[in-house]
Amino acid sequence: MPQLLHIDSSADLASSRTRALTAALGAAWRVRDGHTVVTRDLVRTPVPHIEAAAQHWPDAPGAREQASEGAWRIQEELLDELLACDALVVGAPMYNYSMPSVLKAWVDHIHIPGVTAGSVRPLAGRPAVIVTASGMSYDAGSGREGWDHGTESLRIMLGESLGMSVAVVVASRTLAASEAERALAEAEFDAARARCAELGATL
Repeated sequence: MPQLLHIDSSADLASSRTRALTAALGAAWRVRDGHTVVTRDLVRTPVPHIEAAAQHWPDAPGAREQASEGAWRIQEELLDELLACDALVVGAPMYNYSMPSVLKAWVDHIHIPGVTAGSVRPLAGRPAVIVTASGMSYDAGSGREGWDHGTESLRIMLGESLGMSVAVVVASRTLAASEAERALAEAEFDAARARCAELGATL
């Protein structure tokens, strides 16, 4: 049965744009025959930071002694969960021009040279969707172009390093003040929701 791994990281449990969009993708995936969804909410159930640098190099001599058995079990659980998926969707809102710290902790557990990245890439070719939202626009020519340090780093890690086929869905201007900006924000959100539903139905 094809399985989607659905990751959420927004601290807004009531009105998050990224949560709404990842849910739309998950719903479209779930209605397909035999398709299942595994959800990991990094806010409701946070992943701890890695205990030791050795968790980036688990096959190095003496690595197992540098972190607790509990730390290794958590990392193995996250890796098994990711490796079992046929597709991935990650809700990654922009917090202070980067990804939420709870999401970065997850990335540090699953981005491992020789296991998921580098010369060994078991996830190569599998689809991954990054769903991001931001209070303002960071489009080309906006004056804030290049300030989004979360989406691009996540795209590099999942795409360039792990070899996944990455799509990015954006909803910006969530803190728009003017009527014109709010209209743009709603139009962009509607388009993003339609895109997520399309991806959930076709990945």
